[in-house]
Amino acid sequence: MRHLLVTLRRRYCNHPKPLIQRAHYKPQKPQPPPAPPSPPKPPKKPAKFSLHGESWEDPYSWMSQLNDKVAMRHMDVYMEQEEKYIEAVMSDTERLQSKLQSEMASRFSFDLSTPPLRWGPWLYYRRAEEGKQYPVLCRRLASLNEEFISHKSPSAGFDFTSGQRIEQKLLDYNQEAERFGGYAYEELSEVSPDHRYLAYTMYDKDNDYFKLSVRDLNFGTLCSKPQADRVSNIAWAKNGQALLYVVTNHDKRPYRLYCSMVGSDEDDILLLEDPQENVYVNIRHTKDFQFVTVNTFSTTSSKIFLINAADPLSGMTLVWECETRAHCMVEHHQGFLYLFTDAAKEGQPVDNHYLLRSPVDPSPSLRKWESVFADDDELIVEDVDFSYSHLALIVRENRVFKLCSVSLPLPSGKGSFHLKELYPQFLPLPSNVTQISPGPNYDYLSSTMRFTISSPVMPDAVVDYDLSNGKWNIVQQQNLLHERTRVLYGSASSGSRGEKSPLSRVDEVNIANDNPWNDLVEYYGCDQYSVPSDDGVVVPLTIVYSHHRRKEDQSPGLLHGHGAYGEILDKRWRNELKSLLDRGWVIAYADVRGGGGFGKKWHHDGQRSNKINSIRDYICCAKFLVDNKIVQENKLSGWGYSAGGLLVAAAINSCPDLFRAAVLKVPFLDPTNTLLYPILPLTPVDYEEFGYPGDVEDFQAMRAYSPYDNIQKGLEFGKQQNGLH
Repeated sequence: MRHLLVTLRRRYCNHPKPLIQRAHYKPQKPQPPPAPPSPPKPPKKPAKFSLHGESWEDPYSWMSQLNDKVAMRHMDVYMEQEEKYIEAVMSDTERLQSKLQSEMASRFSFDLSTPPLRWGPWLYYRRAEEGKQYPVLCRRLASLNEEFISHKSPSAGFDFTSGQRIEQKLLDYNQEAERFGGYAYEELSEVSPDHRYLAYTMYDKDNDYFKLSVRDLNFGTLCSKPQADRVSNIAWAKNGQALLYVVTNHDKRPYRLYCSMVGSDEDDILLLEDPQENVYVNIRHTKDFQFVTVNTFSTTSSKIFLINAADPLSGMTLVWECETRAHCMVEHHQGFLYLFTDAAKEGQPVDNHYLLRSPVDPSPSLRKWESVFADDDELIVEDVDFSYSHLALIVRENRVFKLCSVSLPLPSGKGSFHLKELYPQFLPLPSNVTQISPGPNYDYLSSTMRFTISSPVMPDAVVDYDLSNGKWNIVQQQNLLHERTRVLYGSASSGSRGEKSPLSRVDEVNIANDNPWNDLVEYYGCDQYSVPSDDGVVVPLTIVYSHHRRKEDQSPGLLHGHGAYGEILDKRWRNELKSLLDRGWVIAYADVRGGGGFGKKWHHDGQRSNKINSIRDYICCAKFLVDNKIVQENKLSGWGYSAGGLLVAAAINSCPDLFRAAVLKVPFLDPTNTLLYPILPLTPVDYEEFGYPGDVEDFQAMRAYSPYDNIQKGLEFGKQQNGLH
């Protein structure tokens, strides 16, 4: 090395003349930055419209002419230009995009398998096969597999000790994809109560409807009947010998109910046909399979009929009706019908669901429904689920969700109860729970029920609760602390925290006893705020952030909103958002009016002509984030999908100075034309949500908030403008 350095030194000392002469050097002029790409301009073909004395012109209505081949060719060309424009605008972020994609992909769980679900003598589950696009539906006898921990052990359902195959493949969705043109999407799937048949519906993309098939699980073959097209609901009867199903008309309205005797050569029997264009038919079986309930509903009425499942051809009995559209669900338990509904009480609207019961026997004229629980404004029942021995209740106190159970049967002849009188057992939950969703819970005779617990700072946990003793097991949850997924069966923390949890053979991960929920609160915070809207109504706002990366008044932010159909805003943990949180972003969720989780009035105050309330709520939450230095000014983005896209886009039209960007997924941006001239069939629910164009007040409100109709020319994000205030 010393010899090499000496040689180099001598070589350069013998050549002191610089390689570039200064006298001939001319400094380079700085190159101007490349001109920004110009956005594509689709052709304008103005069309004129008028309604209620108002006229307007739409230069792009041709884009909705799906049957016009020339128009669709123009659309293809335009979309290609849009894609090239986006690539050009984002070209300087390619390395960042690649890094983000790599990070996010590493956290996604591509395993399509599900944890085993016990029903009677069987364990049902879906599992993925290597190299296959779609999963396989399988089952195993629980009595032969007491050590069965997951769908992967023993491998492929083969017990090497006994030399016997212990797994039964019920349905291979890869083969179904071959039946349906390379695409497999299942909407309904119901095993018969005797575990003999599987009824399911698959999407036929060539005909745009769902097709019903029934498979004999003893032989693995398709039954010759029933087979039907355009099926929207199914329910088993007669202990699996009969299948009831509902079909839709060409406008996708469920209107006919049929009964088919499985294996019979006779034609399926029409039980009900409703010719009214605004009436929809829906069916479900009670959890004990003794009855099938038939719901018919429209914007002006709701009715529930009961069919004896043992004799489905014996007729239908009316057990409930009300004069408005209401959510109604009937269950049967030991001689009593239980009705969970949000229908008006004695002609007066109610804000939340409540539970009624009535003996199953009385004739319609003598039937009397009594409230199970006394009114309690502090404790709201959000959902219920029945087993033979217990009633599970999802309740809410203000913004706090709880899960509890009470023993069945309930005392009779004592009127309404306060929940505490029934000695409820409150079940363990993690902190910051934003949603509790009941699982399938097919096994009516079991005291174990499955729920999915969601939180903004914890991957979804699928939990089995034993309602008889309060013990609980996490049966599936992604463990981001180890970047792996655990699929457990009977092996998560329950009861005492001092007990060491046995682990799945699939995933040898040490789960710390001090964090049985595998949440991420050590790394990420979740705060809740109450934001006053323009009219003084308080809007709940939730923010999620990194404890270590967030900086006051320096953090970029993403504000999520939906505010429609009375749906609870999805605030679940998302793996892809970790990349933003770790870079100092704040993720915020605005529970604006029109959404769910806070009663019917909250929903109604964001419907039709009141939709403007949703937009104002969202804007107030955005301003709150900036004014309180939670998000840095000029670094706030909006985020919404479907109806949430309308919310975010309308807010940007009103206050473009608040937002720097927006993430809109399949956004609903043109309510005026969509509701006036629907391309796809709409339901009464859609019109109830956004308004009836034939109603002057609804139409004027719609025109005022419609994002497509209110784009201000010459404006960009960040320019100061007056808002809706």
